[in-house]
Amino acid sequence: MTAADISLSGLPPIQTARLSLRPCHIGDAEPFRAMTDDPAIAGAVDFLSFPFTLSDAKRLVVGDGDGRDCFWGVWLNGGGDMIGTVGTHLRGSDEIEIGYWFAKQIQGRGLAGEAVTAVVATLASAYPTRLMVAECRPENAASWRLLERVGFRAEGGDGLRPGRKRLVLAPG
Repeated sequence: MTAADISLSGLPPIQTARLSLRPCHIGDAEPFRAMTDDPAIAGAVDFLSFPFTLSDAKRLVVGDGDGRDCFWGVWLNGGGDMIGTVGTHLRGSDEIEIGYWFAKQIQGRGLAGEAVTAVVATLASAYPTRLMVAECRPENAASWRLLERVGFRAEGGDGLRPGRKRLVLAPG
């Protein structure tokens, strides 16, 4: 099997020191909705609406059904509530885009960085020839710093979404 044959949603679950991550499935739609239904999250992510409904959650979790988009659910080890998501998206034949959001109550504890680092490592292994990219608003200092800690660097260009800059994962 080549990397081109691997669907994002078919990648294996990930365990870190504090977190459990796995591709979301339709049964995760309600916890995904509950975690995302926050005006601060909806205001920061251009494709989210507020209120964020169960129908909205199902649409994102299922995607187009082609395996090119996958939202990873993030849980604390031993915890019951979804605390965040890392979105992964195959773009064209040579890029993977990542994005993320996390529940307000867990922010500032390094959990988002732990989750994004783990997903990036999994993607780099499964898709070694694809360039990993992210988009971030420059004024979102916490997210920008997280991406830099993971190894992303601004490439100087605008992102596809309004007000965002494009960052790429630095080699090595």
